[in-house]
Amino acid sequence: MLKVEDSKVVTFEYTLKNDNGDVLDSSANHAPLAYIHGTGTIIPGLETELEGKKIGDKFHAVIAPEDAYGPRYEELVQKIDRSKLSHIEGIEVGMQLQAYDEEGMQILTIVDIDDAQVTLDGNHPLAGETLHFDVEVIGIREATQEELMFGLNSGGSCGGGCSCGDDCCGC
Repeated sequence: MLKVEDSKVVTFEYTLKNDNGDVLDSSANHAPLAYIHGTGTIIPGLETELEGKKIGDKFHAVIAPEDAYGPRYEELVQKIDRSKLSHIEGIEVGMQLQAYDEEGMQILTIVDIDDAQVTLDGNHPLAGETLHFDVEVIGIREATQEELMFGLNSGGSCGGGCSCGDDCCGC
């Protein structure tokens, strides 16, 4: 029987909750999540928890921020003059923007708007959160050479994602 190990395509159902027990995401709302184990396409803590599991295994995993989306950095929250976003129609709290700097692209979330300023947060929406996963492994197979070279989505396979808007489990 196959087990979860490097270079295997693993498919699993999950429910993700925060410390308060609020459901943040669930594969019940979309396709199960599929990824190639050992490639760093899901958060490290969950990948570690999946290691060695077999089809049908169910488990609960508590993932600390350091093994998920990292700590929250207040210096990544900044206020800018609202006029700098005048070219964007209908700005609203929760909207995500792409910004580019010397380190590449960064996603910024609008967290507050007033008459003069817009507050942008460069932290991942789940930064600083302890994540609680209920997981069931539903598929394991060998990855193809194309998948190993280009990833799952290159050949049209389903990847999965989550409701935070940017593939929470696979960022």
